[in-house]
Amino acid sequence: TVSEYLARMGASISLTARNADTLDAHAKTLRDAHGAEVFTSAGDMSKEDNIVVAFEGAVDAFGPVDILVANAGIGKSAPFHRMELDFWQATIDLNLTGTFLCCKQVYPAMRERGYGRIVNIASTVGLRGYPYIAAYSASKHGVVGLTRSLALEAAKTGVTVNAVCPGYTDTDLVDEAIDVIVGKTGREAGSVRGEIESTSPMGRLITTEEVAETVAWLCLPSSAAITGQSIVVAGGSVTN
Repeated sequence: TVSEYLARMGASISLTARNADTLDAHAKTLRDAHGAEVFTSAGDMSKEDNIVVAFEGAVDAFGPVDILVANAGIGKSAPFHRMELDFWQATIDLNLTGTFLCCKQVYPAMRERGYGRIVNIASTVGLRGYPYIAAYSASKHGVVGLTRSLALEAAKTGVTVNAVCPGYTDTDLVDEAIDVIVGKTGREAGSVRGEIESTSPMGRLITTEEVAETVAWLCLPSSAAITGQSIVVAGGSVTN
């Protein structure tokens, strides 16, 4: 959805993800619905080699990168006393190190050109703790810290660096979490969803469109004075 908003703004779109079929289907939608130019590169975004290939391909296709939206991530849950190192490492590698590597691919050139927009997708769990998701929370706290630090380094370069922190959003990830809870507890899916919705003062899940609009706004040239921010899109469930 973020890519659709950017396509409407006239951006050429480069997409990366693990699944080539999913990428191709989304690229077709962007071309057919928005007339966008689209480049795709399938690969594991926790691996530096794959990231380098993806970004080199994007530059070859469309020239220097003006906007980066670092959105790859996983959010599995586990009790801390049962969490294995490989579980922890896989989460950190994709959510935090992957974000670092993507920023590293675009920031030097943005800095030299004097313009760029970097938006890292974090989460409300990057601002406060939640039980059973220690690895996910630690990785997203790291993304917020990375964002704030890089923003200060970039403050006089024309490059802005911000994080968007969604709350519970109506996505496949939430549906999968509900299925896990149903499988472990025997509760009805509707009851579990209602409990999740009740954590928001608005009493509902955030929509992907609401997150995408926030990201797109941060990517505008007119958002030049907004940097180093962790913008919460969570219906009031986290306030400063």
